[in-house]
Amino acid sequence: MKTKLFELFLKTFESAPIIAFAPGRINLIGEHTDYQEGFVFPAAVQFGIWVGIQKNNLPFSRLYSLDFDEEFTFDWKSFSPKKGHWSTYVMGFLAQLKQAGYPFEGFDMMIGGDIPVGAGLSSSAALSVSIGTALSELFDLNLSPLSISKYAQNSEHQYAGVNCGIMDPYASAFGKINQALLLDCRSNQHQEIPVDLGEYSLLLVNSNVKHSLADSAYNHRRAACEESVEILKESFPGIQSLRDLKNLDLEKVEELLTSSLFPKAKHIITECERVHTAAHALESGNLIEFGKLLNASHQSLSEEYEVSCAELDFLAEKAQIFPGVLGSRMMGGGFGGCTINLIKTTVISDFEEKIKTSYCDQFGMEPTLIQVSISEGAKIVT
Repeated sequence: MKTKLFELFLKTFESAPIIAFAPGRINLIGEHTDYQEGFVFPAAVQFGIWVGIQKNNLPFSRLYSLDFDEEFTFDWKSFSPKKGHWSTYVMGFLAQLKQAGYPFEGFDMMIGGDIPVGAGLSSSAALSVSIGTALSELFDLNLSPLSISKYAQNSEHQYAGVNCGIMDPYASAFGKINQALLLDCRSNQHQEIPVDLGEYSLLLVNSNVKHSLADSAYNHRRAACEESVEILKESFPGIQSLRDLKNLDLEKVEELLTSSLFPKAKHIITECERVHTAAHALESGNLIEFGKLLNASHQSLSEEYEVSCAELDFLAEKAQIFPGVLGSRMMGGGFGGCTINLIKTTVISDFEEKIKTSYCDQFGMEPTLIQVSISEGAKIVT
């Protein structure tokens, strides 16, 4: 992709580009905890977005998307991001930097990527982070990875209309090879945890479904968490969010909350603790324990938080009993998307054959399998 982008940029814009890269991400464990200022455990992956950029000495900027095979031109001094269009991510990021007072001039930009579509690897965050990395390098802005992460998040909120958390752009900006990020979503600080999987691999199984419940369910879960916090503040006056409670508090929490609210609060509280336990397990090389935590996370997401679906439950349950799989859980918002599996590398082909057959028999479609490796975060590659 780097070579292709360089050559096509040179041919299209008649100048040699600076090329930036930002990766997609996986989340090892810690789902739906971010909007309760909790803990997540993401890592950058080998797939990502490349951005070529160079000044053009023109009163406008020219964009080209390889994936959409589409050109777009706008006046960089006066523009309005087009919601729902890929160019929104460029203009949204640029608008924030202009508001912050950074100087600009006309530029050309070309975008291409290799993130598998619909796999939940956060291609939009990778796009925003790669754009920010490219703009920072070209105009010598010296933006920190945290600044790029926050601008990327705000771009999604203000211009793309997606109320995402900080995790996706943060993991893309800060990722390290063979390191997962134990990220505190309150302080926006992280600890790098070494990941040595030895004879095991991380394998995503994409259900290739996305149920319409996802958006409304997200809003309901978020509202339930916020309602629970207000109720619990009277008995736990120091709490700001559910992340401030521990497993030891669950008995009292259950007494105070309704039967509809308690399971949702229980998931957030126990999932935050699972993140820390998982980080310790990986640090100590205990993959068996880490796998058990993946299974426990899926059970909690499915039964307590109720954001799974028949397809994800099927994939996780089949994987959990497959010889050579240490753990499996749904990854992401839920109601479709992927499971993430810790699997012995030598059994992947056998697993792929069997899971495709059984899933097709059950649901009439094939899942897509994607092997991922933990890779570097955003960088300039030329």
